[in-house]
Formats: sequence, structure tokens, C-alpha cells
Amino acid sequence: MLRALISKDLRRVWRNPLPWLLNLALPILITAVIGIVFGSGSGEDNSIGRIRFAIVDEDNSTVSDFLRGAASQGKAGKYLEPVFLERSAADQQLKDDKLSAILVIPPRFTSNYLTGQHVHLELIKNPAEQIHPAVLEELLGVVVSALNGISRNFNSEFPQWREVVEGNGDYHDVALLIDETGNRLKAARKYLFPPLVSYTNNADESALSPRADSNPNASHPNPNTENKSAPKFNLFAYLLVGMAGMFLLLLANQGMSDLHREVAKHTFERYNTLHDRLFPFIAGKALFTIVLVSIGSAILLVGGELIFHFRWPRPIGLGLLTVAYVCFAAGLMSLTVALMPDERRANALNSVVAMVLSMAGGCMFPTDQFPAFMREHLALLLPTYWYATTARNLWYSDGSWWIAAGKLALLGAFCVALAAFLFKRRFEKGVR
Repeated sequence: MLRALISKDLRRVWRNPLPWLLNLALPILITAVIGIVFGSGSGEDNSIGRIRFAIVDEDNSTVSDFLRGAASQGKAGKYLEPVFLERSAADQQLKDDKLSAILVIPPRFTSNYLTGQHVHLELIKNPAEQIHPAVLEELLGVVVSALNGISRNFNSEFPQWREVVEGNGDYHDVALLIDETGNRLKAARKYLFPPLVSYTNNADESALSPRADSNPNASHPNPNTENKSAPKFNLFAYLLVGMAGMFLLLLANQGMSDLHREVAKHTFERYNTLHDRLFPFIAGKALFTIVLVSIGSAILLVGGELIFHFRWPRPIGLGLLTVAYVCFAAGLMSLTVALMPDERRANALNSVVAMVLSMAGGCMFPTDQFPAFMREHLALLLPTYWYATTARNLWYSDGSWWIAAGKLALLGAFCVALAAFLFKRRFEKGVR
């Protein structure tokens, strides 16, 4: 019976494949649009690119020269592209959208700083950009904090350094000043450069087995070799998981909405007169939907992997978890069809349900930014949270993804059974 129902649905799709082709093409379009927006190229580097900004130095002193040089040295030169312009030229390039921001070093900045007076740095951001100016603002905050720390700890040497900067000290005074300042920096080294604390898991499964421990001559792996670290965080993988959590619900609605047409054509009702159980009929629709939505999820996740040039560390676990989530999506949409007999109202309800579950479950926004009650109580109960959180955790470790997959699959089966029960009551009451 189940085979006949699924073959009927497949023949119907074969006669009119356009709606399903459009829905299966949608994840490709969404992934491609995200790639265009974020500027994903053919290389493997998905960084934000170099940030071009102007430095307007109105001070022309030693400290301002140091700030200018630091903006293009070392690792800063890899991500920052400073250009040194006059104020009018910088303003014009900012208006022409050629700069992300302008950093202005005001006149007498060094002199006022070394005499303990209030000084400021001016950052003019490009309103047409969002990410690059924000990065520059954060970096400038770090520079300001460093200058404040130096002022508080070395304020006593500032008068002597001011004489040196203005060219009034001889080489003996400069040598003594460098030696004194160096000693203070050496004493503060452990506070300025604390030791880094890291964790590395070097355990080997074969070394933990009883057979390996019972053999005293067994060779144990060297902890200094074959150290495999966790993959780095990837923004595109993080976004794709959340987008899949929302999109798969909408795609499942396309498959389960076929029940409305079965009700409208009285096919479902005729089936009820011949068979006492409605579960096989709805389960056939759900299984048909699971197959097609699983194809859509493969297009979304694998296509995103190819476009954004990364690899899922644990594709098998992610695939099984996604199939379990697809089972839940099909079951949930079958339940909404049973609750809403009208197809138009059901589609509107399903869209709202998909959006609410996606947002509240952390698919679109990190749950860490939610209010405490929603983060600690409400989100933990949502299937979208189970999927999104577990799938993102799979990026770093295997974890216990099978628990979330089991809960999603069982919840989907429960929804299908509940939908069959509701349809049975509708037919018994004669409601169409």
C-alpha cells in the first residue's frame, strides 16, 4: 500500500515537475546570492579583505609617525591598507566611496599627550559600509587603551621624553632614559605579555583500550606528533546551518501541502472509506516529502561547501542529523495541514511557524544574544535549536548528535500519528 501511494505521488510530480524544480533550485539561488554578497571568490580565503582607510596626520611628530608606521607593519599590513592624504583629499575619496574611514591625528597631539593633557583621535566612518568601519573602530579602541595604559604607568618619564622628541636632549640623557624605561618595561613584562593557556587533546582511542593498556611493551603515540587540532570557525558554515534550519521547513510545506489537494479531490476521504487506518496514507506523503527535502538539503549544504571553499569535518553525522530534522519538518507540516483545512490559510500559518521557530531556535540569530528566560528555558525546547546547535557543534567534535537526531525523528513520527488522528476525527464528524 505504501509503495502504491508513493508511486502515485511520483507520477504526479513527473507530470508537473515545475513546482518541485523551482523549490529544489531555491537553495542553489540562496547559496549563490550569499556568495555574491560576501564576495566569495575562487580562492580558499574567505576573509573580509584589506581595509583601505586614510590617515590625516596634522601633527607631524614622532608619536604620530609611529602610529602611521604601525598601521602598515607586520600582520596589520596584511589586513590594513592605509593611505596618507590631506584632509580635503581624504574627504573627497570618502565621498567617492573609495575609503572605509578617515583617521585624523590632530595638531599638537604628541605635545599634549606627553604633558598629560586631554587628547583625542578622530575617526570618520564611511556610512555606506558596515563591517570595515566597525573593524577600524574596534582597532582604534585598542590603540587608545594602549596609549592610556602607557600614560598612566610612564607619566613620570614623559617630561624627559618630551625633551628628546623636541630635540633638546643629548645622547647621554637619551641612553639613560632608554635604560630606565627598559627596566620598567622588563619588570612589567609578565603583566603585559602573560603566558598563553591552551588545551590540546592528544588522547588516542587505541591507547585507551584495555588490550593496549594490558601490554607493557605496546608503543604509545608521542603527544608531540600527529597533533590534530579542531578546524577554525567558518562564518559561512555557521550561516548555512541556520539557513537550512529555516529553509527545510518551508520546503517540507511544499510537499505536505499536497494533502490539501487530496482532501479537495476527495481522494483522502475515499481512502478512509476503504481503510480504517489513515497513518499509512499520511506516512506515504511524509516519506515522499522526506526524500525530496533531503535532496534540497544536500544541494544547500554540499553546494555551500563548494561555493564557500570549506569542508564539513563530519559529513556523515551532519547528514544523518539533517535527515532526522527533515523527518521532523515533514511531520510538523502534516500536523499543520490537519489543523488548517484551507490550503491558503495553512500556507500562511506554515510560513509564520517556520520563521518563528527559526528565530527562536537560534537559526537566524545566536541564542547567546537572547533574553535570559528565552535562552535558558524556551529555546532549549525547540527542535530548531536541537538541530542548529548540534549541527554547529559538529564542526568541532562528534559530540552526542545522535541524541538530537533521535529526538527529531521521534517527534516527526509523533506529529504524523497526531495528524492521522486529527484527520480521522474530521472524517468521522463529516467535516470537509
